[in-house]
Amino acid sequence: MVLVGKITDYLRLIKFSHSVFALPFAFTSAVIASGGVPSLHQIFWITVAMVGGRTGAMGMNRIVDRKYDALNPRTRNREIPQGLIKAWEAFIFTAAAFAFLLLAAYKLNPLCFKIAPLFLLVLFTYSYTKRFTWLCHIVLGFSLALAPLGAWIAIKGTFSPDILPLCFAVMFWVAGFDTLYGLQDMDFDKKQGLYSIPSVFGVKASLWIARLFHVITIGLLLSLVPLFELSGIYLVGVLIASGLMLYEHSLVKSNDLSKLDMAFFNMNGYISITVFVFTLFNYLLPF
Repeated sequence: MVLVGKITDYLRLIKFSHSVFALPFAFTSAVIASGGVPSLHQIFWITVAMVGGRTGAMGMNRIVDRKYDALNPRTRNREIPQGLIKAWEAFIFTAAAFAFLLLAAYKLNPLCFKIAPLFLLVLFTYSYTKRFTWLCHIVLGFSLALAPLGAWIAIKGTFSPDILPLCFAVMFWVAGFDTLYGLQDMDFDKKQGLYSIPSVFGVKASLWIARLFHVITIGLLLSLVPLFELSGIYLVGVLIASGLMLYEHSLVKSNDLSKLDMAFFNMNGYISITVFVFTLFNYLLPF
């Protein structure tokens, strides 16, 4: 039971359930790159790379922010501030996660392995950006945008600018919902001298910026249709994802942030899964 409890602590530390945000977009990229279903070998190691990279990034974030997490009423019950996991334990866990990312990159192809250190550099450093720029949301989005880029290279073994619209779509999608999520800590960030779009621009402007980011996301997703000759099935998926984004924004109002957790956790998981499923159907269904 002690072991189970410790494992649960680590899964909560890295918000393991949130892997659903970026993993489907990695699979979306892999499906497009393959023109269908990738091999089991590729699917397995892309999954390992994604989970390892995201786990390491979240672990690093918790280590770097442990002082602020202890001061913030919203986060003071996290595992490191509570002493459930020591900082050195989290560091070992994080290093192990990044090691799995490197192993997966090695197993996929030479180019993946060569660029993996650059990916690690981004994942290592994005946690610090809130200390000096409100563009931290874009940087977080960029780090998750590495998922479809990495998956494309995993399948193709080479880089192509064709995949960049999907990468930028993920970047602006993440930046949009992270801006909304940052509304919870707006006052705390101001007091601590931390930067975010909400702490710099306020609630109303942040809502409009998040909406703009998601409009850009939809436009970029639509741009994939002529680029990869995707069918109406994919378009239906983008339409549904757009509706989910619209609903997400309807949940968060300048005078009512009570439904912010639902907007962040539920809607964004549905959005990424929807885009992936309909992209897959685009290649599997005979019309």
